[in-house]
Amino acid sequence: MKKILSGNEAVARGVYEASVVFASAYPGTPSTEILQNISTYKEIYSEWAPNEKVALETAIGASIAGGRSFAAMKHVGLNVAADPLFTFAYTGVTGGCVVVTADEPGMHSSQNEQDNRNYAKFAKIPMLEPSNSQESKDMIVDAYALSELYDSVVLFRMTTRVCHSKSLVEFKDRKEVGIIPYVKKFDKYVAVPAIGRSLRHKVEERTNKLKEYSEHSKWNYVVNNHAEIGVISSGVSFEYANEVFGDTVNYLKLGFTYPLPEKLIADFCDNNKTIYIIEENDPYIEDFARSLGKKVFGKDLFPYTGEMTPDVIKRAVLGQNFESLVPNPELFVGRPPTFCTGCPHRGFFYELGKKRKKIIVSGDIGCYSLAVGEPYNMMDSLICMGASFSAGHGMQKIMDMKSDDDRRVVTVMGDSTFFHTGINSLINTVYNNGNTINVILDNRITGMTGQQDNPGTGFNLSHESSVIMDIEKIVRALGIQHVRRVNPNNLQEVKETINWALELETTSVIITDWPCKLKKTYNDDDMVKYDKMWQTKDMVLEDKCVGCKACLRSGCASLVFNVEKNKTEINSNTCVGCDVCKQICPYDAIVKDDRYV
Repeated sequence: MKKILSGNEAVARGVYEASVVFASAYPGTPSTEILQNISTYKEIYSEWAPNEKVALETAIGASIAGGRSFAAMKHVGLNVAADPLFTFAYTGVTGGCVVVTADEPGMHSSQNEQDNRNYAKFAKIPMLEPSNSQESKDMIVDAYALSELYDSVVLFRMTTRVCHSKSLVEFKDRKEVGIIPYVKKFDKYVAVPAIGRSLRHKVEERTNKLKEYSEHSKWNYVVNNHAEIGVISSGVSFEYANEVFGDTVNYLKLGFTYPLPEKLIADFCDNNKTIYIIEENDPYIEDFARSLGKKVFGKDLFPYTGEMTPDVIKRAVLGQNFESLVPNPELFVGRPPTFCTGCPHRGFFYELGKKRKKIIVSGDIGCYSLAVGEPYNMMDSLICMGASFSAGHGMQKIMDMKSDDDRRVVTVMGDSTFFHTGINSLINTVYNNGNTINVILDNRITGMTGQQDNPGTGFNLSHESSVIMDIEKIVRALGIQHVRRVNPNNLQEVKETINWALELETTSVIITDWPCKLKKTYNDDDMVKYDKMWQTKDMVLEDKCVGCKACLRSGCASLVFNVEKNKTEINSNTCVGCDVCKQICPYDAIVKDDRYV
């Protein structure tokens, strides 16, 4: 049977065919859909983890117990999971284990562009890189055989285009591999220094064996088109290069990329007059080829950042001018990302913006990151998941040392980010007698990555009811006495609460309590609380609207200013009746639309 699948869907199918029994992940673009699709296979126990470190640690535990296990994350997530990864590289596996890192050349939805191929080299673990959906499935199956054969976790490096592009995939049956009986192995899995020093030698021996495997791996091969020019590439860059050059060049296609095949690369360079190494991000293959004394064209010709798309390759190699193919920017209206209509973050940031001169805002990763743009301009820093509390604490300590600057630091993060790594950050603030104003934007869902559940939603990946982690109780358990929960759509309540926090000289926490408009599932308590939400709409009374545009400062996409009439209008198709604009209007020109009450 064949189906058209994205790379993420194909990985999920490969995990199924490889007889994996345990899978865990934390959602993050471009990897999110992998676990969502794995969860549709009843033979595999799947779960969302609070963060990537926990996801990998649970997969390690499953492997130690004898089951084939799997963990997935985006590239920056592997930074969070690096601690267990490096030790797991020493201990090896019982049941095979594969970790997906989904890299983001071009940074479409990420804060950096790191090349995680370097993690395989750093940790000394085997790595595979698929170029398309079929390889995504087939390589995963092969990765489990390699994991158990060489007693190592395997890194599976994907990129955005491989994750999300679709192509035809041929299915095979699941080959059942039983769970290996558990046997206590103190000298393998208890990584105290004495044992670690012994395991270190095993890692080197394994790497030497993998070097030989790499030379003959079916995933590393030459496509000989009897040309004088050779192209070395891996991942989606191979597909891009093939689209540009076709059969006019020879190719060395690398799919098993750590360790790299020394002889195969050296021979290919020697057998071609000119060598281009086409790869995204770091000169990973290029540096290796140059270390062999080979003259190649790499990052001296191709861009060091962004995706190596066909037009980029053509411009770099063929010197062609493709400006005529680029649409005229004057024909398009700039549309920066913004909060959805009815987003509960909008009202809070509107009121926070009124204190702009008195505060510094330490931001985090999530939908609320969009507050960096107009009309809010309410983000002074954004580092990584869970960093807003801790970075804000450091900022405030320095601000307190300045006699001429009395600004307070307000930190913001979402509920999912709070569970991810925010709790530890808040502990640090409390423990070190901080005095930041810490805001947890609880919209009951992991919003930016596509509405995944988290420990605060009351449901797990299997849509089973689960214990709801009460953020307020957790915060108070950390020793914070000054805590308030507010409805972010109630601007007066938000204003009073921000003023209350600014008057305090110690750590405080504000929890905004309103669900994401896109949230699909509610527990019974929330259904009672939010029974009538989103059932109304707002409208503008033309005779009262004076065209002052005050309401537009809410940033709501449902508000449209009619230049000809010099009045604001509300799109009833998208309005959800949150009333934020109604509360802003100084002329009472916005009222409930009685057609929807």
